[in-house]
Amino acid sequence: MTESKNRPDFYISADVETDGPVPGRFSLLSFGLTVVGTFNANVFKPWTEPDRTFYRELKPISDNYQEEALEVNGLDRERLMIEGEDPQEAMTAAAEWVKARSDGYRPILVAYPVAFDWAFLYWYFESFAEGGSPFGHSSCLDIRTLYQAVAGTVFDRSGKSAMPAFLRPASPHTHNALDDAIEQGELFANLMGWAIRRRAHVRQTERAGDTEPAWLMPHITPIA
Repeated sequence: MTESKNRPDFYISADVETDGPVPGRFSLLSFGLTVVGTFNANVFKPWTEPDRTFYRELKPISDNYQEEALEVNGLDRERLMIEGEDPQEAMTAAAEWVKARSDGYRPILVAYPVAFDWAFLYWYFESFAEGGSPFGHSSCLDIRTLYQAVAGTVFDRSGKSAMPAFLRPASPHTHNALDDAIEQGELFANLMGWAIRRRAHVRQTERAGDTEPAWLMPHITPIA
C-alpha cells in the first residue's frame, strides 16, 4: 500500500445554511467548518490547535429561493446580494484552509445529516474552487449513521433526541452555520469516544472466549 492509503483521518465538522433544498437551482448562503480531531484507527485525538474554524457568507447565485428556508436561518438574502463573498473566492479560500490544516492526513467532512451539507459543499467546491473539492468525491461521514451503527438501533431511533444525554453536545443549535458546525463537532467527538470504548469492551469480551460480544447478542437473529 502507498503512504497515502495509510493516512490518519482528519475530521472537519461542517454546516450550511441555504435558501432552498438543492444546489445550483438554489444558493449556499453561508457555511461553517471546524476541525474536530484526528484518528489513526486506535486513538482519537481532539484538535486543540488555534485557527480551527472557517466561516463565510456568500452571494446568491440564482434568483430562486424558498421563504421558509430564510425564516429558518435568519439570513438577509438582499444584504448578501450586496455584501456576500463571491463563491469562487470563498470556496477557493475554504479549500486552501482545509488542505493547509490536513497536510499528512485524509480530510473527512462530518455532518448531521451529511447528505444535505455534503450536497451543497461538494457542488460548490467542484463548481467554484480552484482545484475542486479538498475532500475528493466521497470523503464524508454521517454522524447519525455512526450513532445508529454503534448503538445497534433503527434509523427512527437514531435522532439526537434519542441519544443518551452523555453524547449530546453542550453547545446550542442556533442555525448559524459556524455555531452548528461546532455543536455537531462536539457530538461527533463524543460519539467517537463512545465507539472506541465500545470497541475496547468487545475486544475484551472476545479475549474472554465469547463468540459474540454480549452487547450485540440481543440484536442478532439466528439464521435457520
